[in-house]
Amino acid sequence: MFLHNYLINIPANAKWSQNGVTVAGGNGHGGATDQLNQPYGLFVDDDQTVVIADWGNHRIMQWKKGDTTNGKVVAGGNSQGYGLDQLNRPTDVLIDKETDSLIICDRDNRRVVRWSRHSGTTQGEILIDNINCRGLAMDHQRYLYVSNGGAEVRRYQWQWGDKNGTLVAGGHGNGDGLNQLSFPAYLFVDRQQNVYVSDNGNHRVMKWSKGAKEGIVVAGGQGEGSALTQLKYANGLFVDMLGTLYVADSLNHRVMRWTQGAQQGTVIVGGNGEGEGANQFAVTIGLSFDRRGNLYVADRYNHRVQRFSLEYLSDTL
Repeated sequence: MFLHNYLINIPANAKWSQNGVTVAGGNGHGGATDQLNQPYGLFVDDDQTVVIADWGNHRIMQWKKGDTTNGKVVAGGNSQGYGLDQLNRPTDVLIDKETDSLIICDRDNRRVVRWSRHSGTTQGEILIDNINCRGLAMDHQRYLYVSNGGAEVRRYQWQWGDKNGTLVAGGHGNGDGLNQLSFPAYLFVDRQQNVYVSDNGNHRVMKWSKGAKEGIVVAGGQGEGSALTQLKYANGLFVDMLGTLYVADSLNHRVMRWTQGAQQGTVIVGGNGEGEGANQFAVTIGLSFDRRGNLYVADRYNHRVQRFSLEYLSDTL
């Protein structure tokens, strides 16, 4: 997540279309440019360009607004491998506008890499290695946050070659204590540098304030399940200017919204069972919004990205 996302003010009474429109993939799983193979994390730019970690194709795909037929390979795509021109099951991606580059969680290569977006780029460079990364975020000071399989989240001053990072969440072993995480996945960092973590194995979302020794549960945490108080493997997440949290509730095949301090969430899209209908998902993973408040969801086993239009837009937007 990066700068434009801080400007998104979604009205408290917002509603979204219940039928999604496919903006990427949706033509079965495969490696053609009109296909995806298990999309994971995604990032939506100011111009509604969608960049997707195409996990099963070992590449990053880009779809421009209006071109729903074919995407473009912008990183990897040279089969699975460890070369600098290759990726191995990437799980997340973001755009660093300052350098006009992609920062990618190249998970099964245990590294974070950067690829320039300039034409002619044929390989990336390693920013951080020997890390079992899953999710990425960048704050307004351009610090990079990475979740990893060590049940922790670290912040990196990557511009200065920081390879070790500073612990900002977890780091006390795999567990369900307030100072612990279990398979942390996706991240969001707000302007106060509060870190939100989808604590996948604990079926909850945690918020860690800057400098905190433990986090607080802001969604789920009531065990695995489908009640409105529960999540079932939390993944992609987003926080708007009101502090409202949006989370991909993966195995409940829905996206939930939790207002600050709420004891339960509401389902904003999905929740209609697993399926391939326009109002259904087959495992929700990545999640993002564009500047107009439209919602984008990576629909893993339908091999597509769905956009849900914001139906109510405040005059203050």
